[in-house]
Amino acid sequence: MALTVLVYQRTSSPLLSALTFAIGHLPWLLGGPFLATFADRLPRHRVLIATDVARAVVLAGMAIPGTPLPVLLGLLFLVSLCAPPFESARSALMAEVLDGDRYAVANSLTNITLQLAQVVGFLGAGALVALLSPSAALLIDALTFAVSATWLWAGLERRPAPAAADGPGSLWRDTASGLQFIRRSPRLLAIIGVLWVGTMFAYASEGVAAPLVEELGSGSTAAIGILLAANPLGVALGGLVIARLVPPDRRERLVAPLVALSLTPLLAAGLVAVLTGPGRLPFAVVVALMFVSGLGASWLIPLNVSFVRAVPNAYRGRAFGVAVSGLYGVQALGALGAGLGAEGVSASWVLALSGGIGLLAVAPPLLAYLRTQGAVAAAGSGEGPSGA
Repeated sequence: MALTVLVYQRTSSPLLSALTFAIGHLPWLLGGPFLATFADRLPRHRVLIATDVARAVVLAGMAIPGTPLPVLLGLLFLVSLCAPPFESARSALMAEVLDGDRYAVANSLTNITLQLAQVVGFLGAGALVALLSPSAALLIDALTFAVSATWLWAGLERRPAPAAADGPGSLWRDTASGLQFIRRSPRLLAIIGVLWVGTMFAYASEGVAAPLVEELGSGSTAAIGILLAANPLGVALGGLVIARLVPPDRRERLVAPLVALSLTPLLAAGLVAVLTGPGRLPFAVVVALMFVSGLGASWLIPLNVSFVRAVPNAYRGRAFGVAVSGLYGVQALGALGAGLGAEGVSASWVLALSGGIGLLAVAPPLLAYLRTQGAVAAAGSGEGPSGA
């Protein structure tokens, strides 16, 4: 948030602003599956603590006033390198500790907490950058990672590294085996297809948040934070409804309609903004439509549960690494594509195209997902998911 605003203020370029937003996701695309292998080779609690400590140190360096912008972007890339092993270890560890509907409920609560944290983060970042400075926001960010590392060190039970189903091997071999495991499973391929395509188009407009807010006539830093917070707030409330009110056996059936709900408001908001002209569509209307899009984006919660049920424990770190690497990678590509598009057309047109093209592009993987419901992936050894 802080760097995106800083770059747009200095350059007035939607593409460079989108590049700054996307650079945090690029390590997933460039080396996510390889880095995620550590979550299956090392004790997962160590991976979590070490990556949080590293991020706290690097972010503290980014907070030094006067650091040149290219150096800040390079350090941001280093911070982002810690995300693949951390997220893979966290996801795999939670699936290892909990089973059955306990995992489904816990996964929903985790996603709700994550989305609420993003709401607070976006709003807080907008206020901090407006009232203090980007350096102050980055220093506070460093402190949050230090707190997280301390909490994990004090509270996590020490567990050994999971035993690999195909025996010990090199990092490259483990990475390749994880990719091969997913490639052999039509069910996993369908789940990942929905995840990647749906996410790429649903979140592409985040890359042009700054020029979109300016086009709507609400060009303050706080307004950017409000716009970005609307979607995760919708995801949090939608996830709460799914976790508390929808029976476990019906959650998978909601994925297809929820995916459509996540993209349709983007198409509507963009078209209305284009038709009414710059500055005429009320900012609150766009925020409300982004919130509705977030309600639809809660499809991520039942899809995550379907993914875990199809993957045995020994492969989960690598499988999560592949899935999440592609997830963040397509978010980076979507943001870059949106920024590139905004160089030629208005940000509202980019918003409309994200929703319209996304609805068409996600249809094939959604059909594959519906066809493979009830299928279970086979483990590399030929066994099932071991009760997961």
